[in-house]
Amino acid sequence: MISSNDFRSGTTIELDGQVWRVIEFLHVKPGKGAAFVRTKLKNVISGNVNERTFRAGETLAQAVIDKREMQFVYPQGDNEFVFMDMESYEQEAITREAVGDGSKYLKEGMTLSILKWNDRIIGVELPNTVVLEIVETDPGVKGDTAQGGVKPARVETGAVVNVPLFITVGEKIKIDTRDDSYLGRESS
Repeated sequence: MISSNDFRSGTTIELDGQVWRVIEFLHVKPGKGAAFVRTKLKNVISGNVNERTFRAGETLAQAVIDKREMQFVYPQGDNEFVFMDMESYEQEAITREAVGDGSKYLKEGMTLSILKWNDRIIGVELPNTVVLEIVETDPGVKGDTAQGGVKPARVETGAVVNVPLFITVGEKIKIDTRDDSYLGRESS
């Protein structure tokens, strides 16, 4: 159990049978009446954001989320990915839905964090950046500069990222997985 007075950004709680992460919180002590805590909560599973007010000192169940390092081994069919636990070497199939949008950056051998709550997989945390090779893009033209604009490029995992005009097929680039943006070339 956790008191609403102990809320901090990143705290996870169980509410209405769901797991919520505290994004923002504000302790309010009005001149009249009892103190309260105004929060902005994000559903860990669905990603929905909700604002909720709690009485000061109100106790709630704290959600214990297990975070395990697992390595992506291979895709299994169209809707599952097989991961291996780095400690026990056990393999586990995880659905495309649980992996989410990050599935477009999965590369064999990549290590990720798998989030579990009550022995149920609720999400996958990708690294903030990945290095992938360009397999398809329009050719660069002499005179293209870094400030000259962008073009779409397909990387080895199938994801499409906007890159500067001077990038060519075969180059390795660094991509920010949080916003799908090009960060720069990666030296070999």
